[in-house]
Amino acid sequence: MRPSGCRPIFLYAETVDMRKSFEGLSALVEAAFPGTLLSGALFLFLNRRRNLIKILNWEGDGFAIWYKRLEKGTFPDCFRGRRELTRQQFVLLLEGIVPKRLSRRFSL
Repeated sequence: MRPSGCRPIFLYAETVDMRKSFEGLSALVEAAFPGTLLSGALFLFLNRRRNLIKILNWEGDGFAIWYKRLEKGTFPDCFRGRRELTRQQFVLLLEGIVPKRLSRRFSL
């Protein structure tokens, strides 16, 4: 269960051609996560080499895309198979931190 006021963060499962822009990424979202495109959720897309990430977000009056390219290394692969990430997992992914386990020590 997600805390109120916390937006969902979805990770697209397949690798993506980073030449895609608003229309191409929106079509991928509609196919993978029907009905969520205009929900305000964040949608994450990684390239095959995992050194590029794009984040698509609807901001109420239009789309925004954030793009990050790593000069060294790759984004961790430990979240493969997950469709939705927590805020903490999202931060770990962007920072390149590979957790030793993917569960909390204590329940909230």
